Amino acid sequence: MMATRAKKPRRPIPKKPSNPSLRDPVGVYCRVRPLSRPDQECCIEVLNDTTVQMHPPDGYRVFRNGEYRETQYSFKEVFGTLVAQKKLFDVVAKPLVEDLIRGKNGLLFTYGVTGSGKTHTMTGSPGDGGLLPRCLDMIFNSIGPFQAKRFVLKLDDKNGVDVQCEVDALLERQKRDVMPVAKPAPAKRQIDPEIADMINVQDQCKVEEVDEDNVYCVFVSYVEIYNNYVYDLLEEAPFDPMKPKWTNCNTPVRNGDFIPPQSKVLREDQNHNVYVAGCTAVEVKSTEEAFEVFWRGQKKRRIANTQLNRESSRSHGVFIIKLAQAPLDADGDKVLQEKEQIVLSQLSLVDLAGSERTNRTKAEGNRLREAGNINQSLMTLRTCIEVLRENQMYGLNKLVPYRDSKLTHLFKSYFDGEGKVRMVVCVNPKAEDYEESLQVMRFAEMTQEVEVARPVDRPLCGLTPGRRFRNPAFQEELSRKLEMRGGPVDAETEEQSVLETILQNFPPLPACELLDINDDQTLPKLIEVLEKRHKLRQMLIKERSKAALAFKTMLQEFDCSVASQENYMKGQLSEKEKTIAGQKTEIERLEKKTKTLEYKIEILEKTATIYEDDKRNLQQELESTSQKLQRQASDKRRLEARFQGMVAETAMKWEKECERRVAAKQLEMQNKLWVKDEKLKQLKAIVSEPKNAKPERPSRERDREKPVQRSVSPSPVPNAPPVRLRHRRSRSAGERWVDHKPPSSLPTETVMQPHVPHAITVAAASEKALAKCDKYMLTHQELASDGEIETKLIKGDVFKTRGGGQAVQFTDIETLKQESPTGRKRKSSPSNADPPEDAAESEWTDAETRCSMAVEMRAGSALGPGYEHHAQPKRRKP
Repeated sequence: MMATRAKKPRRPIPKKPSNPSLRDPVGVYCRVRPLSRPDQECCIEVLNDTTVQMHPPDGYRVFRNGEYRETQYSFKEVFGTLVAQKKLFDVVAKPLVEDLIRGKNGLLFTYGVTGSGKTHTMTGSPGDGGLLPRCLDMIFNSIGPFQAKRFVLKLDDKNGVDVQCEVDALLERQKRDVMPVAKPAPAKRQIDPEIADMINVQDQCKVEEVDEDNVYCVFVSYVEIYNNYVYDLLEEAPFDPMKPKWTNCNTPVRNGDFIPPQSKVLREDQNHNVYVAGCTAVEVKSTEEAFEVFWRGQKKRRIANTQLNRESSRSHGVFIIKLAQAPLDADGDKVLQEKEQIVLSQLSLVDLAGSERTNRTKAEGNRLREAGNINQSLMTLRTCIEVLRENQMYGLNKLVPYRDSKLTHLFKSYFDGEGKVRMVVCVNPKAEDYEESLQVMRFAEMTQEVEVARPVDRPLCGLTPGRRFRNPAFQEELSRKLEMRGGPVDAETEEQSVLETILQNFPPLPACELLDINDDQTLPKLIEVLEKRHKLRQMLIKERSKAALAFKTMLQEFDCSVASQENYMKGQLSEKEKTIAGQKTEIERLEKKTKTLEYKIEILEKTATIYEDDKRNLQQELESTSQKLQRQASDKRRLEARFQGMVAETAMKWEKECERRVAAKQLEMQNKLWVKDEKLKQLKAIVSEPKNAKPERPSRERDREKPVQRSVSPSPVPNAPPVRLRHRRSRSAGERWVDHKPPSSLPTETVMQPHVPHAITVAAASEKALAKCDKYMLTHQELASDGEIETKLIKGDVFKTRGGGQAVQFTDIETLKQESPTGRKRKSSPSNADPPEDAAESEWTDAETRCSMAVEMRAGSALGPGYEHHAQPKRRKP
C-alpha cells in the first residue's frame, strides 16, 4: 500500500519541544464486522494478518469497459470477524495506556460507515467490554495503591493542575459531603446491572513499571460534537419549569429528563494544547465509578433511527481521560507543593459518527442536517490528513485547515506531535456498503503515510527514588530498636540515668544528725566517707581525662586521616576538573562541529529539495514530452494509415477506371468490327442475290424508332416431363441483404430464379436501407449479342465510412442467361442459291436489328459490355 518515496525534508519546528528525527506513523488497524445474515453477499476478504481484499459485488462494474477489478489494502494489523475484544485491546489500546501512565498523550478513534461496529468496538456489549472499559480497568489496576486523596489535586480553568494542602482538601471533601449532589460511588457499592457485565473484566491487566514515588489522580470528561458544536454531556443543567425540555430526538416536551447544555468553546493553553473550556471534569477512584460517569453521559448522547442503523450515532463522542501525577516530598509521606512538578497526560477515546449517503438512509429534516454536518466534518478530517501528507512527502508548508471543523480543531495538538495517534477502521463486508467501504479504505491508505513526531520524556523531579517506602521503613526500624532497648527515651532521661549510675558507685553517706554535743563518731565517719568519695571522684576525673586525651588523640588521628583524604580528594577533584574542562572543551568543539554539520546538512537538504523539485519538474516535462511524442507518433501512424487507405483507394479507383476504359475500348472496337462485318455480310448478300429480286431495304431510322422486340424463352416441349421450379440459393444466405431491383426490370419467366431470404427489396438504393444490412445485390438486365435478355446479379459488401456514411464495394457478378434450343444460326448462302423471300427478309431484319442494337449499346461501364445502370439519376443543381 505504501509506495517507496524519496527522503523527506526537515519539518518545521513544532511549538512544543520534540525530537523531529524520531517520528512514528499513524497506526491504522482494520476490523471486519461479521455479516448479520449468512446468506448475504460478502465483498471483503481477509487474506492475512495485514491485508484485506475487496471484491466488487455482482452487477457493479468498476471501469467503462466492463471489467471487474479486485483491490488489496494493507494495514498495521487486520482483525477478522472472530477476533475477541481482548486481542484488539492488547494490540491497539494497551500501548496508549502505558504511555498515559508514563506522562504521554494518546488519541484513539474509530472510523467507518454507519453500522460498521464503531460503537461496539469502543464501548462493547454486555459480557464483552470494549476498548473504553478495558482502558479504565488497566489504569486503576496499575495506580490503585498510589492514588491521592480526593481534592488533593484539582484541575484549573486553563487545562492545568493545582495542588492543595491536606486542610483544603479536607474542607473540599466535607463540603461535598454536605452538598445535595450525587456523591461518587464507593468501590464496593452495588453497580448498575445494565453496565455491570461491560466492566467485569477478569484479565487484571496493568502496567508493570509504575513510579511509586508519585501520587495519581484520574479525571474524566465526556463531550459530543453535534452539528459542529461542542456540548458537555456531564454538565448538570439547572431545571427551569418555564422552558420546555428536549429529548435526544430534538423534540420539546414538558416532562422530559434531558436539557441540552450550552455549547462550549475550544481554546489553547500555554503549551498550545487544545482543550474544551468550561468542560466538567469528574475525579474518579475506580473503574466502576468512571464507567458510571461515562454511561451517564452516554444516555444524553444524540442517537436516532435510520434506514441503515436502528441506533445511529448523530454526533461524535469524545471521552477524555486525564491522569495527573504529583511527586512526593523528601519524607515520602506528603505531596510536593510545587505546581511545576505536576505532570498532566490525557487519553482521548473518540467514537466518530458514521459517514452515510442520504439516498440510502432516506434522511429528511433534522436527520438530513445531521448527516450533512457529519459528512462535512469527516471530509475536513480527510482534507487535513491530505495536507499533512503532502507537507511531509514534498516538503511543502501548506496551512492545515484544522479550524474548519471543531473535530479537527480538537485533534490539532495530537497531529502536531503531542502523542501517539491510533485509528481503528471498522468495515461492514456486505455488498450494499461496497462504495462507502471503498472510500474508507482509501482514506485509511492515505492516513498511514502521515507521521507524527514522538513526544519528549518528562523531566525528573530530582528527589531520591524509592522514598515512599524507604523513609517509613527507616522510622519503623528505629522504633523497633528503641523498643528492644527498653523503649524510646530522650536526652535528659539518658543524662539522668548516667548520673544515677555514677552516684550509685559512690559510698553511701552515713547519718549526719548530731544528737549530743559530745558525739565524736558521726563527724569522723562523715569525713572518712567524704574522703573516699573525693578519691573516687579524683579517680573518675583522671579516667575521664585519660579517656578525653585518648579521644582527642583519636580525633587528631582521624583529623589527620581526614585531612590527608581531603588532600587526596582535592587532587583527584582537580584532576577530574581538568578532565571535565577538557571534556567541556571537546564538547564545545563537537557542538561547533555539529552545528557546522547541521548547517551543511540543512544546506544539503535545501539543495536536495531544489534538486528534487527540478527532478520533479524535469520528470513532468519528460512525461509531457513523451506524451506529446506519443501523440505525434499516433497521429503519424493514423496519417500513414489514412494515406495508405487513400493510396489503396486511389489505386483501386484507377484500376477500375483503366479496366472500364479498356472494356469500353474493346466494346467500341467490337461494335465497329461487328458493324463492318454486318455491312460486309449485307453487301455480300446484295451482291449474291438475283437481279430480278429487289427487296425493299428497311430504313435504319425507321427501325430505330420502333421498339426493340425482346425475345422470350420458348415454351417447354409438350412431351418433356414437367420441371419443378426451384430457387437458386445464394452463397451468403445467412446474412441480411439489400435487394436493389430497378423499376425497369422485366420478369424473365425462367425456371431458376434468384432468391435471398431476409432481404430488404428497394427500387432505389438508400442510406437507411444500407445501414440495416451488410450485403448488397443489384439486378441488371441487358440484351446479349444473340438478342436474348441477360440478367446480371451484381453483389457487394456494405461497410461504414469514416464520415459516418455507407459505402458498397462490389465483389462478385452472377449472370443468368437463356437461349432458344430450336433457334438456328444463319449460314452464308451460295452464290447460285436463291433464298426465299421471307428468309431474306428475316435475315435483313435480324441484321438491321443487330446493327441498331450494336450502335445503341453503351461503352465505358466497369461491369462489362452493354452495362446500363437503372438507378434513378440524381438531380443536378441549376
